[in-house]
Amino acid sequence: QVQLVESGGGLVQAGDSLRLSCAASGRTASTYAMGWFRQAPGKEREFVAAISGSAGSVYYVNYADSVKGRFTISRDNAKNTMYLQMSSLKPEDTAVYYCAARNDRVGTYYKYESQYDYWGQGTQVTVSS
Repeated sequence: QVQLVESGGGLVQAGDSLRLSCAASGRTASTYAMGWFRQAPGKEREFVAAISGSAGSVYYVNYADSVKGRFTISRDNAKNTMYLQMSSLKPEDTAVYYCAARNDRVGTYYKYESQYDYWGQGTQVTVSS
């Protein structure tokens, strides 16, 4: 069982930066593949970024086209924490951001909600114009 707690959300202006954190509990949390999703008002939850687990020798990452070049996903296994560094924020980035995790035995990333077993409660990011 893994518990996830997001933090770092807030109200910022367009063009600003913000870093979200996702703290994971559990002895094997560092081996889990993890991802960020977001849900804007009136819209379905969508994929933002993902990072593979530690099964492989390197970490693989993937981003939604809408955030590529502006957002960076990373993880610090010593702290059992995943991050999402968001730069050049736009009003359309406004959403509740969720982190997710799943066991990963092959060292890959996952882009679909149905592929994740554990979810955080979400953190609100609001970008004003």
